[in-house]
Amino acid sequence: MPKISIIVPCYFNEHNIPVTFPVLLENEKNFPTDVEFEYIFVDDGSKDGTFNALMKVYEQYSHKVKVIKLARNFGANNASYCGICHSTGDCCVVLAADLQDPPELIAQMYQHWLKGYKLVLAQKANREDSFLTKLFSNTYHNLIRNYVLTNAPKGGFDLWLFDKQLRTELIKMNEKNFYLPYLFIWMGYEYVSIPYTRRKREIGKSGWTLSKKIKSFIDSFVSFTYLPLRLISITGIVLGILALIYAGMIIYSKITSKIPMQGWSSIMIVLLFTSSFIMISLGIIGEYLYRTLDAARNRPNYIIDEIYEIKK
Repeated sequence: MPKISIIVPCYFNEHNIPVTFPVLLENEKNFPTDVEFEYIFVDDGSKDGTFNALMKVYEQYSHKVKVIKLARNFGANNASYCGICHSTGDCCVVLAADLQDPPELIAQMYQHWLKGYKLVLAQKANREDSFLTKLFSNTYHNLIRNYVLTNAPKGGFDLWLFDKQLRTELIKMNEKNFYLPYLFIWMGYEYVSIPYTRRKREIGKSGWTLSKKIKSFIDSFVSFTYLPLRLISITGIVLGILALIYAGMIIYSKITSKIPMQGWSSIMIVLLFTSSFIMISLGIIGEYLYRTLDAARNRPNYIIDEIYEIKK
């Protein structure tokens, strides 16, 4: 019997759980009867009633539901990673708890897995969000496609299915400060994508704050490319050439003109520009150094407070 592990990271989803889980159960009808399901809910340090809502589900469906409570909020990537590490299925699915990504796509993804694809993505062709949200999201994913992972799908993805072989490879990596979806793209396995329109969130408020978005943006670039460091070198070379040109202009002006140059303003502009460049450069280098430190001290990506295993 093939077994599917569906991993659902939860953060302030108290009101989502009673709606989401029945939808997941109903979605089982779209699969052959010989498919076995394993649901892994990871409470990522929620401060509302999310854990209590999960325990109500567990009390009724402990034969197929596993609940993991983390000691604090470690972030959606680490919560999903925790669920993946505790999954036992032949293939796994990562799904958000707010139903913005339609669970009915999982049946189509499973059919592609049966055909031999080890990675199947639900590609966000469109999204029912505000103009600014769409703008920032599309800009981010376009930057990733153009400068980091050229094989990444246009529009990105938040729902994906992957084979247990990829799960094994992911766990062996033991990455720190990562953006989980793009780690699967980085592996290089051939994948198939299913386009869909991402729904607007109907229940609750997203915990995907601006600071978390910025961190994911930085992690995506620092984890997968040395482009920021290369840009520092290129900018330094360009500034050096401009400095030589400017120095030549000053020397030429002094030789050909008897009037001394008034250079206070120009000197201050150059100093402010180069100083800001140095500070930005130190910040970029600091990002890489911090991640080196984080990897060297090898702290765990998550800490489990409580775990409720499936009862056979």
